[in-house]
Amino acid sequence: MQVTELFIRRPVMTALTMLGLLFFGIVSYLNMPVSYLPAVEFPTIQVTASMSGANPTTMAASVASPLEREFSSIAGLQSMSSVNSLGSTTITLQFDLNREIDGAALDVQSAIARAASDLPDQITEDPSFQKVNPADTPILYLSVRSDTLPMSTVNDYSKTFLTQTISMIPGVAQVLIYGEKQYAVRIRLDPRELAARSLGIDEVKTAVEQANVNLPLGTLEGTEQSLMIQDNGQLTSADQYAGIIAAYRDGQPVRLSDIALVEDGVKDERFSSWLNDDHSLTIAVKRQPGTNTIDIVDSIRQKLPWITSQMPAGIKLDIVHDNSKFIEESVNDVKFTLGLVVALVILVVFIFLRNLASTFIASVAIPFSIVATFAVMHAMDFTLDTFSLMALTLCVGFVVDDAIVMIENIIRHLEMGKTPMQAARDGSSEIGFTIISMTLSLAIVFVPIMFMAGIIGRVLHEFAMTITAAILVSGVVSLSLTPMLGSRMLKSKSRIAESDPVFDRLMSWYRSSLSLCLRHRAATMVASALLFAATAAAFMVIPKGFLPSDDQGLIMGFTQARQGISYDSLERQQKETIPIIAANAGIRDQIQIIGNPLSNQGMIVALLKPASKRKSLDEILAELWGPINTLPGLEVYLVNPPMIPIGGKQAKGDYLFTLLSPDSDTLYKSAQSFDVDMRKHPLLTGVNSDLQISTPQVEIDINRDMASSLGVSANDIENALFTAYGERQISTIYTVTDEYKVIMQLKPEFQKNADALSMLYIRSSAGNLVRLDALAQIRESTGPVTVNHTGQLESVTFSFSGKPGTSMGQITEAVQALALEKLPQTVSTLFEGTAGAFAESMNSLYFLLFIAIVAIYILLGCLYESFIHPLTILSGLPSAAFGGLITLMLFGYDLDLYGMVGIIMLIGIVKKNSIMVVDFAIQAEKTGLTPEEAAFQGATTRFRPILMTTLAAIMGALPIALGFGAGAEIRRPLGLAVVGGLAFSQIVTLYLTPIFYTYMDEFQHWLDARTAQPEATEGEA
Repeated sequence: MQVTELFIRRPVMTALTMLGLLFFGIVSYLNMPVSYLPAVEFPTIQVTASMSGANPTTMAASVASPLEREFSSIAGLQSMSSVNSLGSTTITLQFDLNREIDGAALDVQSAIARAASDLPDQITEDPSFQKVNPADTPILYLSVRSDTLPMSTVNDYSKTFLTQTISMIPGVAQVLIYGEKQYAVRIRLDPRELAARSLGIDEVKTAVEQANVNLPLGTLEGTEQSLMIQDNGQLTSADQYAGIIAAYRDGQPVRLSDIALVEDGVKDERFSSWLNDDHSLTIAVKRQPGTNTIDIVDSIRQKLPWITSQMPAGIKLDIVHDNSKFIEESVNDVKFTLGLVVALVILVVFIFLRNLASTFIASVAIPFSIVATFAVMHAMDFTLDTFSLMALTLCVGFVVDDAIVMIENIIRHLEMGKTPMQAARDGSSEIGFTIISMTLSLAIVFVPIMFMAGIIGRVLHEFAMTITAAILVSGVVSLSLTPMLGSRMLKSKSRIAESDPVFDRLMSWYRSSLSLCLRHRAATMVASALLFAATAAAFMVIPKGFLPSDDQGLIMGFTQARQGISYDSLERQQKETIPIIAANAGIRDQIQIIGNPLSNQGMIVALLKPASKRKSLDEILAELWGPINTLPGLEVYLVNPPMIPIGGKQAKGDYLFTLLSPDSDTLYKSAQSFDVDMRKHPLLTGVNSDLQISTPQVEIDINRDMASSLGVSANDIENALFTAYGERQISTIYTVTDEYKVIMQLKPEFQKNADALSMLYIRSSAGNLVRLDALAQIRESTGPVTVNHTGQLESVTFSFSGKPGTSMGQITEAVQALALEKLPQTVSTLFEGTAGAFAESMNSLYFLLFIAIVAIYILLGCLYESFIHPLTILSGLPSAAFGGLITLMLFGYDLDLYGMVGIIMLIGIVKKNSIMVVDFAIQAEKTGLTPEEAAFQGATTRFRPILMTTLAAIMGALPIALGFGAGAEIRRPLGLAVVGGLAFSQIVTLYLTPIFYTYMDEFQHWLDARTAQPEATEGEA
């Protein structure tokens, strides 16, 4: 080839070009961010609104529905769900992965503006939105607590100083506070005192609103100076509010302290966070996409001593979980594996070549190809993560292949008596086209993955691009640097180890066995057909998975108590889990969050000891599951958090299954019976749902005629109830650093049951006080804790996990069959979260394989100008897939995302071996050999490079298959699939490819004969 000749003749140009690639690769590597996984950004926007005291049904009908109607028309909206609870609505909008998040945010803002006229006037906090990424988990958890200071003071320092300081560190995206205890003045009214002084609750509210003012006062302008006017209209503490005069009775002032308990409190009394047994605030730090997790955490750690020195001595600040350590360990382990693979591959090359110069020339392609790939990765804004580094690790066995084939062919020409320069020219020219074919056909295997849609496409995009770049670079190195070094470093007497008795015996056995197979070609083809059928059966039988679970050193727990439970009772019950969890030897600390996301629910984050000092995460989960679910009245669901959280719904298990219906009665009835059926299913465990419709509630039926005759409107009644029981924020305290609320309600003892409602008085338009029970009938009933929507339909979502040993494919099939059998046709269903992504991926999985094979066929057909020989090259693919699938099943692994990548890689690796045989056989046949002789000569001549490249590829995947270090368990299926597939296909393709070549060649000649035009006679001409 002319290009190869140029590089051989100009060694300085070649060396400087390669050194330039090396230099830019090293610089890129030093500047690349480090993370655990590729940046997976879900364009997700969360809209929140609140209306204090409103029940879930009211929130769903008056707040969520108007907003959802407007949101549904936004382009690219993939899913929409809402959770409507007491006084709160949260709508999660997830857009197509190709939708630009900033453009979606503008559309959401416009939709909120359009819906504003349909929202109730009593809304407490107008709808607001923020961009969120469900896949972006916190990288750092901090605990802030104090034994001496009130939690409101700790909260102030955390919110106004700690979180603000951390958020300004480069790379930090968001700092969240769990268990926030913001200061508030609480006014707790006594209805008996109000009645005794003939005061309506609305009068007290108005008096407080007018007493706390913060209006602009203007200035005094004199001839010489200007004076600003300042007064004490702003009240800032409970003592100041206690002195407010609510009214005068008999000429005496009635102060707020006479009719209410006024105290310094917190805004949210039904939400708290604990670290082990200590009341604490939990600070969670999230990073910006594409930033270096390890550098961000290091920056925060360096800043923490200064932050601590600026806060009161009574405040304790500790790091309770650092996810960067797991990321650093995982990445370092993959780096070590990469180095180990390089050493193993070089050892394989040396064992076969037994020549230091040849080994050096072949092996030098590895660092040049790998390091140069870093420059491509940096240019494409990739990160150093487990996927990209794993791609480079697997590449080691590929990038050396081309160099091995090149150097082996050059030495073969040396053995013919040529000079090193002439051997390099002739050998590289002869094998150049083969290397181009091998490189391009291997690279094109990963092209369909680059353009794959959905979450799998996003996760595998970096992997596919990295491995493709490394393969292409290795092809360039093998066509330039390798022949140039061969022409200078090899000697005329350079030989491949000729006296290796093991290889000689292996070659002799192969030649005789291949001759036997060529004499019984039909039997070999029948065996090939049976193997193809076995491969198809293995694909059908093997359990299917999606993303494997990894051990990141923490367990997520979700608690759920009975509906209608008080906060005090919930706190008492959930804190009973603390000693149970702490008793496990693998637990280091635990974070307890009580009252979130709903009033009868909580969360647990169990932080584990280092992996070397404990059992596996799955074993700890199994040990905790039984004891922690013995607590009466409390259900606890423990899960290993997924590698990539998918979807906007919180999952209390590994799977989410949603029921939808326009008829809420049918939906709720069906969901209740379906819950019973799922709990009985032998494959499912931890079944729970968000259906909570039995919460005790009080219904007030207003007698409108009576109320109107007494001068009281329905608005007056609801306003009085809102002020009495809705924790109404009636005023705001403005300070330099933050703003705080003034909250009014009745004393706790008058909120315990419905009897207290009879003590509530309402001022009529005639000036009289009217008791509430004179205007309405009061009765107790039940109602929902939440009303949930998916799309615009009411929905019920089930969370559950599979029993140990079950695959995702088995679980999804079982639940779909159960739904088809038990649910009415008016109730539709869908999988969400990980299970939904799995169902989507399974639909495209086989099509992806088909596209990869078609792409390879087209490329090979173009390169060889043949419709037939590409089929010969592809004939070994079933054996590779069969070997990979059988290996996974033997070791008890599902065909998950990693295993699927391994199967796709086998397509490229095995095909390279076939190319070497077919390419040589085609050239040999042109010299006059029969197809059988050409196939035999091609297979035996290329036996050594085929064996070398296959063993090199096996060595590249073997450390991954053995699996050690942080996160190794999730990468093992990939290594097993590659090693098993290569080991099996190596045996099969060495026999199948030559025999298949003879049949295809005969078919090609027959086809040519049938389609050839007869020569024209002289007269016809």
